[in-house]
Amino acid sequence: MRVALATYSTKPRGGVVHTLALAEALVEAGAEVSVWTLGRGGDRAFFRPVDPRVDVRVVPFAPREGEDVGARVLRSVRVLREGFDAAGYDVVHAQDCISANAVGRCVRTVHHLDTFTTPELAACHERALVEPYAHVCVSRAVAAEVRAGWGLDPVVIPNGVDAAPFAAAASGSAAARAARRAWRERFGRYVLAVGGIEPRKGSVDLLRAVALLRERVPGVRLVVAGGETLFDHREYRAGFDDLAVRLGVRPHVLGPVPQEDLPSLVAAAAVVGFVSTKEGFGLAAMEALAAGVPLVTRELPVLREVFDGAALFAADPAGTAAALHEALTAAPGDPAAAARRRRGLALVARHTWARAARAHLELYRSLVPAALSPPAPAGRPAAPRRSAPRR
Repeated sequence: MRVALATYSTKPRGGVVHTLALAEALVEAGAEVSVWTLGRGGDRAFFRPVDPRVDVRVVPFAPREGEDVGARVLRSVRVLREGFDAAGYDVVHAQDCISANAVGRCVRTVHHLDTFTTPELAACHERALVEPYAHVCVSRAVAAEVRAGWGLDPVVIPNGVDAAPFAAAASGSAAARAARRAWRERFGRYVLAVGGIEPRKGSVDLLRAVALLRERVPGVRLVVAGGETLFDHREYRAGFDDLAVRLGVRPHVLGPVPQEDLPSLVAAAAVVGFVSTKEGFGLAAMEALAAGVPLVTRELPVLREVFDGAALFAADPAGTAAALHEALTAAPGDPAAAARRRRGLALVARHTWARAARAHLELYRSLVPAALSPPAPAGRPAAPRRSAPRR
């Protein structure tokens, strides 16, 4: 089975993390896989090393001064379309609306649905839903939205999680303890948010919640990691910064954190606040559970579907502050906290990329009947196979 996976960026965003982990699990399962992407900002490789068995294709995408979001989206589609070559693949699988618009006939993973006001983005989003010939969603809740809004019938294949680095970062080894201690010496006791400061991540709501929390737990801090995105959130960020000054919170905004440092940053947190307003699954939240860190998340159908029993839920800043306080002040051995931790670790154990890859291959084979053909009879040569293009 020869598969092309397409994504829009080399940066550490959720969909990109998904694409790379799926590619590596697919090659482990015996598929031939290429990953196609745009090299934004001069990037020639992804944010982390990729299994050398995966054929990585980075199409250069130079920055353009003063380009607005709509123009950048259209140029992204055009550049990836011009660079992409579908020859040799049994399946082309796009992971976002930009790549789905660029690569032609494809399978599409709908991680979550968005509402855009930029006309170019709205049109890109719509075409990327109606034109692919098959669809995957990473949760039942998003699949139900797609079914209700477009009459499509997506296959639900949950994400996996690369749990080992986060479990190791939470372990009792000398190196793990030292790494956690370094973060705590830098920030003290902190609430961690992963994903940057943007509307979809509910950053302002979490900021308000931490301000309320500090009235009951003085000195607790907010740390925000991540933040590479295609979109322009400068206005939202300015409002966040202004509100932080008025609330007296002074969050530590780290930007993108090196992949090798992220597990210890998560493991050292007192609690992870995951209050997105839209999500498809919640990889960063699952990584928190892999590290055994308490998780507070927004009351959304998709997050309730994935994390029920393993997290505390809240619908607004006041509720989030209360949930953060409960997580922070749970006594050692607290039965409810211990039950959530056990449920979280069990949840992580079930969500493996190997399992996700098997489900994807089953879908691909159903879409490519020739892939299920029996071997040629003895003495009769099999039909020639084209190999996937190489760098």
